[in-house]
Amino acid sequence: MIWDQRVEVHVFNQPTDMRKSHDGLAAVCRNVMGHNPLSGQVFVFMNKRRDRVKALFWDGSGLCLYYKRLEAGQFTNLWRRDSPSRLSTMELRLILEGA
Repeated sequence: MIWDQRVEVHVFNQPTDMRKSHDGLAAVCRNVMGHNPLSGQVFVFMNKRRDRVKALFWDGSGLCLYYKRLEAGQFTNLWRRDSPSRLSTMELRLILEGA
């Protein structure tokens, strides 16, 4: 995925039920993280095993959901703080590519 470098990337720091889709994740953005899911920012969610990641974002006409499942290994641990953290779009790209 390619996002503008000015886009804010917010990481939800708790394991997320990957059965949640657009509406469920938008509710987490709004009610738990305190952000507007229609803001154009990217919101990243990871499951407990850290082998699945979803990125929710508004593209100007609708909510989009990027979903990646690793066949082997785990994504980098993004849950290092007690509150939601932020990444640059470059950091997110590297994580999604397995760096």
